Amino acid sequence: MTDKKRFVVNVLFLLFAPALVCQAVTSKATRHSSSQDFLKGETNDVVISSRGTMGLGRRAEVLVKEFEDVWSINNIVVSGDTVYVGTSPNGGVYGFGPGGLKKIYSAAPAVKPQGKDSNDSNEPNVVKAEKHMANEHIFAMATDVTGRLLIGISGKKCSLNRLEAGQMKVIFEPNDANYIFSIALGKTGDIFLSTGPRGKIYRLDPMGNNAEVVYDSTDKNILSLSQGPDGLIYAGSDGRGIIYSINPRTREVRVLYDSEQQEITALLFNGNDLYAAATSANIIQAEMRFASQPPQAGRPEPRPQDDEPGGGDTAEGMKLQIANTKEPSGDQPAERKGPSQRPPRPAQNSYVYKVTKDGFVTDIFSEQAVFFCLAESRDQLLVGTGNTAQLFSVDPNSEEETMIYEDRQTSQLTAVAVSGDDIYAGMANPARLVKLGKAFARQGTYISEPVDAGQPARWGKLQIEADIPADCNVLVASRSGNVKDPNDPSFSKWTELVKITGPVQLTCPVGRFCQYKLVLEGNDQGKASPVIREVAVAQTVPNLAPRVESVNVTRIEAPPKQGVFKITSDAKDDNADKLIFKIDFRKAGRAGWIEIAHDVESNTYEWDGRTVEDGRYEIRVTASDERSNTPETKLTGSRVSQTVVVDNTGPQIKQHTIDIANEIVTLKMTVSDELSAIGKVEYTVDSDANWMGVVPDDLVYDTTSENFTIVTGKLTHGQHVIALRLADDVGNMTYKTFDINIDKK
Repeated sequence: MTDKKRFVVNVLFLLFAPALVCQAVTSKATRHSSSQDFLKGETNDVVISSRGTMGLGRRAEVLVKEFEDVWSINNIVVSGDTVYVGTSPNGGVYGFGPGGLKKIYSAAPAVKPQGKDSNDSNEPNVVKAEKHMANEHIFAMATDVTGRLLIGISGKKCSLNRLEAGQMKVIFEPNDANYIFSIALGKTGDIFLSTGPRGKIYRLDPMGNNAEVVYDSTDKNILSLSQGPDGLIYAGSDGRGIIYSINPRTREVRVLYDSEQQEITALLFNGNDLYAAATSANIIQAEMRFASQPPQAGRPEPRPQDDEPGGGDTAEGMKLQIANTKEPSGDQPAERKGPSQRPPRPAQNSYVYKVTKDGFVTDIFSEQAVFFCLAESRDQLLVGTGNTAQLFSVDPNSEEETMIYEDRQTSQLTAVAVSGDDIYAGMANPARLVKLGKAFARQGTYISEPVDAGQPARWGKLQIEADIPADCNVLVASRSGNVKDPNDPSFSKWTELVKITGPVQLTCPVGRFCQYKLVLEGNDQGKASPVIREVAVAQTVPNLAPRVESVNVTRIEAPPKQGVFKITSDAKDDNADKLIFKIDFRKAGRAGWIEIAHDVESNTYEWDGRTVEDGRYEIRVTASDERSNTPETKLTGSRVSQTVVVDNTGPQIKQHTIDIANEIVTLKMTVSDELSAIGKVEYTVDSDANWMGVVPDDLVYDTTSENFTIVTGKLTHGQHVIALRLADDVGNMTYKTFDINIDKK
């Protein structure tokens, strides 16, 4: 594509123009530009890559919407123009081809339909289950060197069968196994089986004869097998999550990798690299559960999703860009975010491991889900998961992943097979068979999570960064509300869809939350899709008054600031305005306020309480956003502190008596303070440097008035001085002396 053929629309719309007029009318843009952002929304025929791009998925065709008495599709094999599926719980094998769906095998002996001759049946080899659940399973299928279908039947008895001329023929019955979990073909056509519950691997010759055990493991089950380009057989175990390599000729076995997960559910070679799906879920119990429980009703609103976003030449199309803006402090950055780092992975995640030919192991993909199956398509790994029936495409080199399909009618995506450009996916609970084609879907929808403005807001323009090929379109609609749940009936109706060719003004009502809906339209041939990399939604919140959420006033006790009060406030402004503060005081019970300070830029201030008389006071802090507003739009908010006691005067002796007897002085007194509790009383005689403490007569310092009794030791004849040091609980101190004369007898 040349520049001459490209039609470029450069959007120069300024999202924050209102902020230049009045900063307090907060304008900002919420930007969605990463996979984490987009995956919070809902998709229908839209796929989102780990790089944060959005586009149309592959076209999905439901081949079989429901099966009779089938609750799980366990595996898929494509041979020629027929798609074979193995199922549970009745061990059914079905073939889907040009003639539609045909049952090839089921668990129970053949039952002649009543009222019909057996020759009238179009399915002479079909057997019908006499019981609703025969508890027989087809966990493994493959084709042999001649293209004939190999079928592993699991249950009370297990056997390897081959479909020959429409007939099921038993070719091997292991006498120590109930399950055949995997079938792999060697380079020479040898057939390898992994079994349980004794964890053995068998080898048969290409004709299915001469069965022998090539590995007898200590594991309960061997769940997966794969033939390597080196001729070795690779196996994944149940219980310990071990990957083995086995030389079928020498029977030499070595542990390739001991994973932290319990089960290796699938193995796949792509070139010289081995890929392993590992999970901590009990896959055996999960598959048995499919066979013992009827299918659930599924989940509402079918939503198939398809291939990696992006495709098609944008020649004669449009390339939309978002205007660069400066975000207010504290908001998310305006520049587009690159691919984000993966978050910490929960211990119960499943992983896809890459094992190189040198034995180096890395994990390239993980999800908090059960990994059921692996396949390869166009050098991309396909991973089927539960319990949300999702199919992921993973680039093994860049480790970028895309959810290319999700079946909301089912719970597990348990089987996947690739034939050319077509992908066949089998589901469980309930069972469905779906084909994903190469072409893009004609139309897909993305609905965002509600965008939260924090306050009721006017919603501005929506902009996208996108490549829109010719004959493709992107349309937008929106709705709003004041509750986070968009299913609440108070949410407004969707606006009419509008084609995006530049910034689009959203016309939904004022509301705190806004949702946008993008409809992506591809061309009729399915060869092109719009690619959206970023979405920006502008919102404007009117000026809101600041909120002073707390005012705390504490007295500083340490000299030289004893008697000074520290005023601390906590204020918030939803518009992120610059705030200044005004501080006032008044004596408790009075109406008028007296200003202490104004235009204070800090949320702390020191007030000298020694500049007012003792008493009880209130402090008011008023926050103003005038520095970010005009005189007409400025707003204030205030808060009044709890009552503050200003006490700069020490305690006083209200009354006292002095009694002298036998040269011993007894001083009884009442010490009182106007505002504060009595904190400490000490005395000394004749200027002795050692002050002695006194406790109140009731033994507790707890009120503003306390009675004390001081009894001295024997004093000598003559003049003496008793000095008192009285302190209240906030540290104010008073000194008092009494002259005493001890007469001679």
